[in-house]
Amino acid sequence: MHGTEDNGPLGAQPQPRPEARGSTGGAERDGRERADGPGRADAAAALSARRTPSAHGDAGHQGGGDAGRGDAGHTDGGHTDAGHEDHGPVRYGPPAPDPGLPVLPELAAVLAAASSLTRPEPPGGGPALRGAARGYWDRRGLHGTADMIAAAPGAQPLLLALIAAHGGDVLMPRPCPASWMPQARLLGRPAYHVPTPAECGGVPDPYALLETVRRVRAEGGRPKLLLLSVVDDPTATVAPPELVREACEAAVGEGLHIVSDETWRDTVHRPRDTVLLSPAEMCPDDVTVVADLSGALLPAAWPVAVARFPDTARAAVRHARTLDILTALGALVAAPVAHVAAHALAEPEAVRDRIQRAAALQAEVAAAAHRAVLGSGALARPPQAGRHLYADLGPSRPRLADLGVTDSMELEEYLTGRLDAPSPGGHRFGDELGALRVRLDTGPLLGTTPRQQTEALTAARPLELSHVARALDRFAAVLGALR
Repeated sequence: MHGTEDNGPLGAQPQPRPEARGSTGGAERDGRERADGPGRADAAAALSARRTPSAHGDAGHQGGGDAGRGDAGHTDGGHTDAGHEDHGPVRYGPPAPDPGLPVLPELAAVLAAASSLTRPEPPGGGPALRGAARGYWDRRGLHGTADMIAAAPGAQPLLLALIAAHGGDVLMPRPCPASWMPQARLLGRPAYHVPTPAECGGVPDPYALLETVRRVRAEGGRPKLLLLSVVDDPTATVAPPELVREACEAAVGEGLHIVSDETWRDTVHRPRDTVLLSPAEMCPDDVTVVADLSGALLPAAWPVAVARFPDTARAAVRHARTLDILTALGALVAAPVAHVAAHALAEPEAVRDRIQRAAALQAEVAAAAHRAVLGSGALARPPQAGRHLYADLGPSRPRLADLGVTDSMELEEYLTGRLDAPSPGGHRFGDELGALRVRLDTGPLLGTTPRQQTEALTAARPLELSHVARALDRFAAVLGALR
């Protein structure tokens, strides 16, 4: 059927995992490791030895405590030890970076007006939501039809459906968003990490990508899908256009379909100075674009994500298969949330103003946090988007070892407790367990009350606000103590 593998109405079924691609497979060497490969046994042993309850309530469960140990290989989410609940790899995964801002009043009013709607949207979203998503991408140069758009209640079920609809093995950059690996694992799909270049995250090094594909195929694998993010979580970087072009050409040349996660594209700190190229602009027939609206448009509590499929016969089959899978999952967008999502996607003036103000505010706060990280002797790429940065505390390894912190699991617990904010370790994002890397969110620096947050959003010099200055001073002091 148009060259695709039609495996029934609910999408492609998981393929058996070839024994040739175990923990010693060639594709797992030289940094190109399978997502559930090397380090798994050691991490699981560490988990068993260090299972302790979190001291931070629900927020601590998501960003600290034993949550960090799960993604390193432990998968039993219901085991208990001495009365302590095991914080499994998915249920207590790290939250997305917190915007640290109150809900836009206009959006709250739209949601309230739609609260009497009682029926969910049809699978993939109704005409108004899909039409608004089409217009959103049309304004960004990605033209298409509403018929080739699918919506879901959040990025995770949408990505799960997309992976299931495409079949084959999955490749993704290292590091990558924490929500990507669980989707492939849940489907039983082999997933391989490919290292990123020095200048950015989110997009794999083209030569490493080609070598990984070659090795996986040599060992009997079927690489079919590449996940990437031009504007990246966790590294908060924007990939240069020439790198995007080279990586996409390499992927398409090897027959891979690309899923481009562009959740954070509207959070670029300095849009006039940053060239952002979507893979769909370069390879329109080979790229599906995904956007979680919690990146810039909606609060995370109102989950909506949308996918834009290519305008081809093959993509139409995959679009239909994706809708089948969303239907089977019951992954339908609530009608009131769909109503407000359509309003936000239309980008009225109030929404555009909030996006611009939030990006400018995060640019200032993230730059100050970056200076504090560098001042502590740690390393980090300058943040270019989002509301976080990715720090490497490797230079502080001796001091951290004195404090009992020897890997990213322990680093997550240590910083989460002292910063009183989720600080997920690099292992959450597919980085090496022994590397002392951590994602540091900047949203909590904007204030603890809606009044403080609004004051930061509207201030001409937000860094001079007393509550922001105090939060930055504390942030710098916690990191500075590790020198």
